[in-house]
Amino acid sequence: MSIERPVAPDPYSLLPKVASFTVSSTDVSDGQPLSEAHLFECGNTSPQLSWTGFPDETKSFVVTCFDPDAPTPSGFWHWVVVNLPASVTSLDTGAGASDDTLPDGAFHVRSDFGTRAFGGAAPPPGDQVHRYYFVVHAVDVEELDVDGDASPAVVSFNLAFHTLARAILVPTYAH
Repeated sequence: MSIERPVAPDPYSLLPKVASFTVSSTDVSDGQPLSEAHLFECGNTSPQLSWTGFPDETKSFVVTCFDPDAPTPSGFWHWVVVNLPASVTSLDTGAGASDDTLPDGAFHVRSDFGTRAFGGAAPPPGDQVHRYYFVVHAVDVEELDVDGDASPAVVSFNLAFHTLARAILVPTYAH
């Protein structure tokens, strides 16, 4: 059974405009389907990400993955990494496995799966194509004032006041 509903807007188009920079990946491509490695029921592995061209004033990064097409009023947060040092310009494949696989000082907040780790794509069977917004946020402070118990919404609220620029990569997936 197919679930018909309107396509959610690009969530970042609803926020105040900021500068952009470039994010790329050896594992995922903009507008292309995710591989099985990045699905919740298969590999559940976070993709490799690299970024360049961010503002000189950047003091840290936050990396997120959000699905605005989940059948909820609030979308679905798959990944939130906070307080990556400004010297870090990439994450290896699988870096989202736990806080132990992140650079010193960086940590995860709970995804909507309830874990402090990457949670892969898992749209309901027969649902529409889902978009997965992998976003690197260049931040103007070394550390956001949040801890591992913060929700993705609280991290996003803090980012509204501290994002200098963002880089966006949007692969897709549908069962």
